Amino acid sequence: MGEIYGQLGGLLEHLGEKRIAVLQLFGTQIRFDVTAMIMSWIVIVLLVLLALWLRRGLRQPVEDKPNRIQAALDALIDLLKGQLADNFASERLAVMMFPFVSTLFLYVLLSNWISIVPYLSSPTQDLNVTFGLALLVFIISHVLSIRFKGVRRYLKGFAEPYAFMLPINLVGEIAKPLSHAFRLFGNVLAGTFLVTVIMVKFVPVLLPPVLNIIFGLFFGAIQAFVFAILAVAYINVAVEE
Repeated sequence: MGEIYGQLGGLLEHLGEKRIAVLQLFGTQIRFDVTAMIMSWIVIVLLVLLALWLRRGLRQPVEDKPNRIQAALDALIDLLKGQLADNFASERLAVMMFPFVSTLFLYVLLSNWISIVPYLSSPTQDLNVTFGLALLVFIISHVLSIRFKGVRRYLKGFAEPYAFMLPINLVGEIAKPLSHAFRLFGNVLAGTFLVTVIMVKFVPVLLPPVLNIIFGLFFGAIQAFVFAILAVAYINVAVEE
């Protein structure tokens, strides 16, 4: 029994450690987390395979009765439209951004869920992954703002309602991707820490696996939805009149 607790105690000692690879490129060192990159590519491959499987299941005459795959896909699309697309400021914006926001939600959702598989970890535990997603939302929102408002009104918006608000507005814009990324990263990493600590204290009998499933499925889905709905909110704020 003492050996078991000793092995579990080692989990706390190495908790948070990362396998960093260094790539030399034109005299510059590029460092990246190997585990996070592998997990990210696994999630991408799974999403692509799922899309191909769903597409294959849709190959039937239009007049035929919808099969189970069609019914499940219709239900998923209706759910995403009801929870995400309907929150956009306009129908035009919803049609334009629904593929992006729904893909973002599914990627974060599967990234959070993959941690329930033994020996796999969520890529969203890495701040670089969440910040990359948040930065993508940030860039798209500003590109849409320029497209909808024009360059002149876009730049003028940083000095509204008064010119002296310019520094505050700039800081507020910079804070959006930071808070967006840290929110997802912190919640996912906190769940991993909690499960590991409980595993050390109670030994992996029943509670830790159950708790891991709860955090992986339930809280993982909540965090994915919050991340996606915040992306919708930031886009709406960027393009609003």
